[in-house]
Amino acid sequence: MFRKLKSKIVASIKNKKINVFLLFLILSFIVLVVLKLSTIYTNTIVFNINKTNVPERYLVLNDSSQTLKVTLRTSGFNLLKYYFEKPKINIDFSQNIEVSKDFYIWNTYQGFSDLNTQFNKDIEIVSIIPDTLKFRYDINAIKKVPIKLNSKLSFSLGFDLLDSIRLEPDSIKIIGPKILVSELNYIETDIFILNDIKTNIDKSISLNLPTNKNKNLNFSEDHIKIKAEVDKFTEGHLKIPVTVINIPDSLKIKYFPKKLYVTYYTSLSNYNQIKANDFVITCDYNNIDSTSEFLKPQIVKQPKEARNVKLSQEQIEFIIIE
Repeated sequence: MFRKLKSKIVASIKNKKINVFLLFLILSFIVLVVLKLSTIYTNTIVFNINKTNVPERYLVLNDSSQTLKVTLRTSGFNLLKYYFEKPKINIDFSQNIEVSKDFYIWNTYQGFSDLNTQFNKDIEIVSIIPDTLKFRYDINAIKKVPIKLNSKLSFSLGFDLLDSIRLEPDSIKIIGPKILVSELNYIETDIFILNDIKTNIDKSISLNLPTNKNKNLNFSEDHIKIKAEVDKFTEGHLKIPVTVINIPDSLKIKYFPKKLYVTYYTSLSNYNQIKANDFVITCDYNNIDSTSEFLKPQIVKQPKEARNVKLSQEQIEFIIIE
């Protein structure tokens, strides 16, 4: 019994010694890392170029080989972040840059102050290679094209659109090389599918932009709003007088029937607003030949709220009175 207790005590002491050793080892490592990162280093880092404020009428052609090798003198803490992300330097095309016939030209002499503000005050810029960058550019074409809705809509029984679907905006501006811009006459939306519709539509949808040309083309929008008012619809019936026009002065005729029914489709909200005098039905005597015994009625006026307007019959009998 005494031996077991003694062995447990010895093991406990040994474990504590190991834990203390590991703790000191970790603390020593942390102190070493802090000392290393606190040391001043001089390192050269490759920065990619991020072009900003390029005038809209110009297109700066992409060139992934354009980079700046910047030698920095600073602590390890400040340098550490450049090894965990792809570093970029902004070059502002609205200032401190020259424009020639074919190139934008940036140099360290004019752009150094703007470059320097992009670094922490504790970072010293030792050198920049190369000291000059040339960016080839082309004149952009600007074109406004309509948006086409690519949709599959189905409505609940008795429901329909109160008016046409609205796209906001209904067109977009394309900016890019003329040869590419001229090929685009419209932009389609992604397919918009909506089933069992019985309420107003207010949705956002992405545009189907040409991805193979995206690198050299800029689009004013990448998505739009789709809006429409939806209402319950019903069928209406009205009896409308028929008028015969262009009867020669030398003739008198009788025709039957004098009135025709029209059927139409309209929303419940507009149903009571539609009246018989909103419709006009005429038969043009000039449109018949000498052997015909029928006039052809036509709806020449109808309210915009009425859809799918149909006549109860397509012929009207007439006789000439001697």
